[in-house]
Amino acid sequence: MDGLTAVSWGPNRIDLFWVDGARALWHRWFDGAAWSADESLGGVLTSPPAVTAWAEEQLEVFAVFADGQLWDRYWDGAAWHEWETLGGELDPAGPPAASSWSGDRIDVFAPGRNGRLWHRWWDGSRWVDWEQFPGG
Repeated sequence: MDGLTAVSWGPNRIDLFWVDGARALWHRWFDGAAWSADESLGGVLTSPPAVTAWAEEQLEVFAVFADGQLWDRYWDGAAWHEWETLGGELDPAGPPAASSWSGDRIDVFAPGRNGRLWHRWWDGSRWVDWEQFPGG
């Protein structure tokens, strides 16, 4: 178990994510009474995962793949959506970080191949282009 991370989207709910030896993402959840069985969410991650919840029953998980791009999957309350790329020229081993402060805002950060911090965000209708933070 590598890159263990957890998030909660509501009372009595914990979602746990990790990377296995084949670099696939795995998930299990606690519903207030019992833990689910493990489920594979696939992918071939080179970074640890990052996860955020932006509303009840809404999760988004991020990871960097070998191509140096940020990839994500999200849970819409009914099903997991397939991996999709958010692009970038990121450090394949660099850990992303994610946060949300409303249903219309998700922020994700990751170290770039150039050693600088990069940021991309969901504005409620689209992913805004990458921005590079100043400094080292």
